[in-house]
Amino acid sequence: MAVIQITEDNFDEIVMKSEKPVLLDFYADWCGPCKMLSPIVEQISEEYADEYLVGKINVDEQPGLALKYRVMSIPMLVTMNLGMFAAKSIGVITKEEVLDLLQQAAVLRDQKVES
Repeated sequence: MAVIQITEDNFDEIVMKSEKPVLLDFYADWCGPCKMLSPIVEQISEEYADEYLVGKINVDEQPGLALKYRVMSIPMLVTMNLGMFAAKSIGVITKEEVLDLLQQAAVLRDQKVES
């Protein structure tokens, strides 16, 4: 599955109601480090489409979401599950580190299911 563009209009429907852990990539078109991270995010969206939902949020076009998630630096990755924040990372990270963030979201889901 391709990366989904997330907006304030579709955020609740796509992210908050997702049954899968979600990876959100907060970025801007002019951001060099964002361009470095983007291929990793896209690769994860394709390779792990059955396990995770991957979305991108352009902070210039979606300032309300950037404010809500306190985006101060980009790129910033946020993982969520069952509508709850799980983890975040700022700056360029490796594919393995992104997958670790997603695992934190999956653990959150497992803990919620058990309770």
